[in-house]
Amino acid sequence: MTQHLRAVVEAAGPGGRLPAVRELMASLKVGPGTVRAAFAALTAEGLIEARPGQGTFVRATVSPAPAVPDLSWQTLALGPPRADAAPLAELVAPPAAGTLVLSTGYLPVELQPLRLLRAALARAATRDDVWDRLPADGLEPLRAWFARGLGPDFTARDVLVTPGSQAAVAAVFRGLTAPGDAVVVESPTYIGAIVAARAAGLRLVPVPTDGDGVRPEQLRQALETSGARLAYLQPTFANPTGAVLAAARRPAVLEAVRDAGAFLVEDDWARELHHDGAGPLPPLATLDRSGHVVTLRTLTKSAAAGLRIGAIFARGAAMARLRAVRCNDDFFVAGALQATALDLVTAPGWPRHLAGLRRTLADRCEALAGAVRRRLGPAALATEPRGGLHLWLRLPAGVSGTALREAALRVGVVVSPGEGWFPGEAPEGFVRLTFAAEPPSRLIQGVELLAEVLEPLRSHG
Repeated sequence: MTQHLRAVVEAAGPGGRLPAVRELMASLKVGPGTVRAAFAALTAEGLIEARPGQGTFVRATVSPAPAVPDLSWQTLALGPPRADAAPLAELVAPPAAGTLVLSTGYLPVELQPLRLLRAALARAATRDDVWDRLPADGLEPLRAWFARGLGPDFTARDVLVTPGSQAAVAAVFRGLTAPGDAVVVESPTYIGAIVAARAAGLRLVPVPTDGDGVRPEQLRQALETSGARLAYLQPTFANPTGAVLAAARRPAVLEAVRDAGAFLVEDDWARELHHDGAGPLPPLATLDRSGHVVTLRTLTKSAAAGLRIGAIFARGAAMARLRAVRCNDDFFVAGALQATALDLVTAPGWPRHLAGLRRTLADRCEALAGAVRRRLGPAALATEPRGGLHLWLRLPAGVSGTALREAALRVGVVVSPGEGWFPGEAPEGFVRLTFAAEPPSRLIQGVELLAEVLEPLRSHG
């Protein structure tokens, strides 16, 4: 429609009057919204103008393009950036239409509880109290719901509501450390944590992991040698590897943190996304009685990307520091969004949504892992996840994740190169594959395409 209207503008010439909306609707057999959108686009470009009571006309003179300002001085004034957020921005950007998506951290539309969300939002919008000022901690009933999910030893006083888990990650790095401090992180670990730590001016100290999570003896050594007073871990279905911190390692991990007088930030982002009936191990916070563990939770991953609701569990001076950071950031999370989240998770349909989601994710994980084993070999799977959203794929020697990402894009497949997930140097080539965003048939197709583009990369490597 816009292109047709451009032709009409060109034929009418400067000052010419354009047909009315009704005339264009009748001649082109389109709706009024389509015509108005085209008019709006050309008006924004300065090609046409509306004259009240007369109609719409081609502008007699087209305004010259504005001069490009010289902003080079800003680089000198700002100095070097603390962190490069490009890998994180790439990770959360919506995929191009038509691509086969094997990289995303969110549920696709067909797995989101949209009916429940619409009903919850409609009810929240009618509440007068959610449009007023709120406590920085968040709505008390929502905080109480989060607390019940962690265990009987926790109450609403221990919970701080955040606008999603990324805000929670950033808050703990800024609230519990000072610029220049060391922070111990798993290697590999979540890109968003790497970016947030660097933006806070922190020095990253990587600790290797394996299929059973972080290695306690190396965690202890890293804390002792670096002097770090904060360690960031993902004990349950770690992103990107899918690893779970083994039960036998958990007491030693907590002991290392306690002996160092440090905080352990437990990013528990995927607790609801387990693929079997047994469910995940209890959070590390339930084993801690001295306030060393600060736990992060999120609703976004199990609901929808737009439901930006997360939570921080902390006590004592740590909670006071985190509350101050959150208040300085944006006072409080929008009340309507908090009320929507509370209505959603207390609705009778929420447990059914989670049960169906887990079954679907388990099926998709099995389909993707099976295709990888058949086409790329069992050694390609670095771990066999029992939950979460991702597979961690080990590449043949000499093949980088970046090289595979570029080759995959040329055949319409989106993957996440492994290099960005390491806080230090990447020891091998890896990519993260996501099984949540596509049905099994498309996941299998995606692996077939990856196998095809891998072959020439393998031979050149």
